[in-house]
Amino acid sequence: MKTNKKISASFIYFFGAFGGILFGYDIGVMTGALPFLQSSWGLTDNATIIGWITSSVMFGAIFGGAAAGLLSDRLGRRKMILISSLIFMVGSLLSSLSPHHGQYYLIIVRIGLGLAVGAASALVPSYMSEMSPAHIRGRLSGINQVMIVSGMLLSYIVDYFLKNLGADIAWRIMLGAAAVPALVLFFGVLALPESPRFLIKSGKIDEAKQVLSYIRKPTEIDHEIKSIQDTAKQETNALASTTWGTLFTSRYRYLVVAGLGVAAFQQFQGANAIFYYIPLIVEKATGHAASEALMWPIIQGIILVVGALFFLVIADKFNRRTLLRIGGTIMGLSFILPAIINLIIPNSSPMMIVFFLCIYVALYSCTWAPLTWVLVGEIFPLAIRGRASGLASSFNWIGSFLVGLLFPIMTASMSQEAVFAIFGIICLLGVLFIQFFVPETRGHTLEEIELKANNK
Repeated sequence: MKTNKKISASFIYFFGAFGGILFGYDIGVMTGALPFLQSSWGLTDNATIIGWITSSVMFGAIFGGAAAGLLSDRLGRRKMILISSLIFMVGSLLSSLSPHHGQYYLIIVRIGLGLAVGAASALVPSYMSEMSPAHIRGRLSGINQVMIVSGMLLSYIVDYFLKNLGADIAWRIMLGAAAVPALVLFFGVLALPESPRFLIKSGKIDEAKQVLSYIRKPTEIDHEIKSIQDTAKQETNALASTTWGTLFTSRYRYLVVAGLGVAAFQQFQGANAIFYYIPLIVEKATGHAASEALMWPIIQGIILVVGALFFLVIADKFNRRTLLRIGGTIMGLSFILPAIINLIIPNSSPMMIVFFLCIYVALYSCTWAPLTWVLVGEIFPLAIRGRASGLASSFNWIGSFLVGLLFPIMTASMSQEAVFAIFGIICLLGVLFIQFFVPETRGHTLEEIELKANNK
């Protein structure tokens, strides 16, 4: 840092996590924009193009997260967050300026936008974990999840208030409005310091001490500097002796399979099918135009925020596996029961499926959504943490991309109840995966988790 100006810890934590707002906004904004885009470009019967427009951001995010991890080790967390916000800003504006019937233009631009989304999803948790003291790290990780779902809710509200504009104007403003939180993030991060961990690895000890003086007690600074230096040496040694093949040796294979499996199941359970397509789901269930169903995303967004806040309360009071099993079971039943009821009572209310989707979202928001990343952060030993965490993130984005791409194609060829029943079965398979392949990480050191895995 070149300045001695005092920066409050609250300011650092708020804007450190603000990237989650950006991430969440772009996840949610297409939910409201898609019905108008379909109407404007006549895409109602083109499920493949709808799927690609929606999922193209996730496709870009697969590569954005991996690239950001590598570049942030060279350029710093702060600088990469600034670059990501600029890419996000430009991508949002270019999306809003798509030529009429410019499906392929929009897909390509949104893939570029996905690079920034993927980068934000990787950089924000990393920056927050490196800035926060150990005793509140879990709570601050939960705040990142609250920011993400708040960004989703914000996008749903913006979409709702813009719904009375003409079809060709509404979706453009919805997509372009994403540049506003990106601009706020850019100017906020300009005032943030670099991560002390990156500064120490770059040999800038004095600057690291100054940054720590903003967020630590004076008596804690020297001890933390030494701790970061020791950890950095351990990581350097670990990286020198670790290859991609190391992840699948007998020593680490069990933990890698557990972490990758949880990350993949979180997406293949179908949550993003709801978040991206809820107006279209309501349209298919009721026959009313999707553009008239934009209150439902707001309801889902409120459930998500309440669930994320509830997780902050229960996060460290119950075992990870217990919460994941309970959540996954109720989520699975919420998807399967509408199909069963529809078979028994063919004339049941078409809104029944939406009611059960709300139950699913409530359980997902306080179990699988936040706990996946808590568990992934805890389960990998130091020697493989960097590579394994990056691979888990890629698996998660691949799942998100495939669900976003395939859901409209699946619902074009079978009933919604059948599609969600398939996701319900995947939820229950996820519960079995947790039962047999995932160790408990709450209250255990990384060494204890590794030892337990080796004794399997």
